[in-house]
Amino acid sequence: MTTISPLIAGNWKMNGLTHSLEELAELARLLTAGAAPRAVVAICPPATLLAIVAAQGASSGILAGGQDCHMAASGAHTGDISAGMIADTGAQFVIVGHSERRADHNETDDVVRAKAEAAIGAGLKPIICVGETEAQRDAGEAESVVAAQLAGSIPDAAEQHEVVIAYEPVWAIGTGRTPTLEDIAAMHASIRSRLEGRFGADHAATIRILYGGSMKPQNARDILAIENVNGGLVGGASLLAKDFYTIISAV
Repeated sequence: MTTISPLIAGNWKMNGLTHSLEELAELARLLTAGAAPRAVVAICPPATLLAIVAAQGASSGILAGGQDCHMAASGAHTGDISAGMIADTGAQFVIVGHSERRADHNETDDVVRAKAEAAIGAGLKPIICVGETEAQRDAGEAESVVAAQLAGSIPDAAEQHEVVIAYEPVWAIGTGRTPTLEDIAAMHASIRSRLEGRFGADHAATIRILYGGSMKPQNARDILAIENVNGGLVGGASLLAKDFYTIISAV
């Protein structure tokens, strides 16, 4: 059976000024003070801090990631950031298709797939987000919605290049609500099955599937123990070094 090293990625969203780097320094201290973490650790800060996080995190093994990228390599796209620019900072990951991007910027599966392709082309590992709304779950459509997002958002290049899938039920993001452990297990098993159907069992077994959506110190251990949960995409709890370190230690 393939063993996947878990990934715990912090998504700072539109939070973080220069003084927030004090939390990065504290996280680095915690990570290097004790036993080496059993997870790959990444921080996805706002673009203004990305190069600094990539540089300062390196000595303690903290990797950096962008929160979004444009699908084009360059051009007349004022305010946008290309995957190549993100890679140029020293980052290794980029989040694409987060539900907030899908909702606030009307990003379709086609757009998300194009961004993931751009990320792979720039040498980044895209963290491709999928997840259902509360109405879709209540209607019994959660698995079919996520299956459609997977089919439309993952590029064929994922067969040869590393991608990460993040399942984030939209109704659980930032609300403090989480699905039951059984619901998470069922969805992650469904995602793994879809990946096997598309890429074959051997390759699908190497793809990380993260859980996101109000993961916090109090529930991280139980969620991370579920089969097919290969880490977490952590929002609010990643802003505080102590909370984020507790989640990392739960692996």
